[in-house]
Amino acid sequence: MALTTAFDVDPLPATFGAVVTGVRFADLSAPDFEALYATWLTYGLLILPGQHLSNDEQVAVARRFGPLEIELSPISNVRADGSVRPADSDDDIVKVLKGNMGWHCDSTYMPVQAKGAVFTAHVVPEAGGETEWADMAAAYEDLSPKLKARIAGRSARHSLRYSQGKVGHVHKGGSAYSGYGMTVEDPPLRPLVKRHPETGRDCLMVGRHAFGVTGLDAAESEALLEELTTLACRPPRTWRHSWTPGDAVIWDNRRLMHRACPWDMALPRVMYHSRIAGDPVSEFAAAS
Repeated sequence: MALTTAFDVDPLPATFGAVVTGVRFADLSAPDFEALYATWLTYGLLILPGQHLSNDEQVAVARRFGPLEIELSPISNVRADGSVRPADSDDDIVKVLKGNMGWHCDSTYMPVQAKGAVFTAHVVPEAGGETEWADMAAAYEDLSPKLKARIAGRSARHSLRYSQGKVGHVHKGGSAYSGYGMTVEDPPLRPLVKRHPETGRDCLMVGRHAFGVTGLDAAESEALLEELTTLACRPPRTWRHSWTPGDAVIWDNRRLMHRACPWDMALPRVMYHSRIAGDPVSEFAAAS
C-alpha cells in the first residue's frame, strides 16, 4: 500500500530505494518525520537531493532516527590544510577509504551493529566516487532452497582488523585515523541470516568484515562468503548513486550493504557520515 506523505517519493528501479523530494530534511515536522521514517523502513534507502545540510543540521537529522554511534565523521581524502592525501602512500586514512570499496555493513565488527547512517556529499569528483548499495532482504529471499538450507543456523565472525588487513592496513600509533574498530580483540559472531527487528524480513549478513563461518574450514568459509556476496550484489538488488554536492541519503544498515566506488584519488572527495547506533538488544552480538 502506498504511503500518504507530505513529500514526493519516487521509487528506484531496484528492489529497494527511493528519491524523496518536496521537503527539506532538516525542517520536517513531527508527523512528516513519522511518515519519512515509515518510508525509510519500506525502501531501506532514501536519497534527498539538494539538501546542503550544515554539519549541525546533519547531526540533528540523524539523531531523530535514534541515538548516534558516531555523530559526524569526514569520509575524505582531503587533509585539514586542503591538500589531497597521496593515493599510493602508507596513509591509514587512504587505506580506510580503499577498504570501504568492499561490500559491507557498518559496525558489524563492534558488539552492537549500527542501525543506519546519514551521508552527505560536499565535494565530489567529476567521475567515479559513487556509492552503491545492495538489498540483503531481497537477496536472502532470492536464494535457492538448497543454499538457504546450507547457511541455516551458521554464523561468521566480523572484524575490521581482518578486512582492513586485506588492503595492507595495520593501524599505527599516531595515525590520523582514530583506529575505531581496529582494536576489538574478540570479533563478534553474527548469524548469516538476521531478522530485521522492525520489518521482520530475514536479511543476509555477509560482507568484507565476515570470516570464519561456523562448521567450515577457512577455505570453505571464504568460498561460501564470496558466493553469497556475489549472488546478493547483483541487479535488481543493487543501486549506484552518482553524487551531486548537497545530496543527503539515509540508509538502513540492518538491511543494506554498501560500498564506495573507485575514483581518481588525486581528486578531492569530501563526504560526511553520521552513524545511528543499533538497538543494544536486537543488534548485539557476543564474541562466543
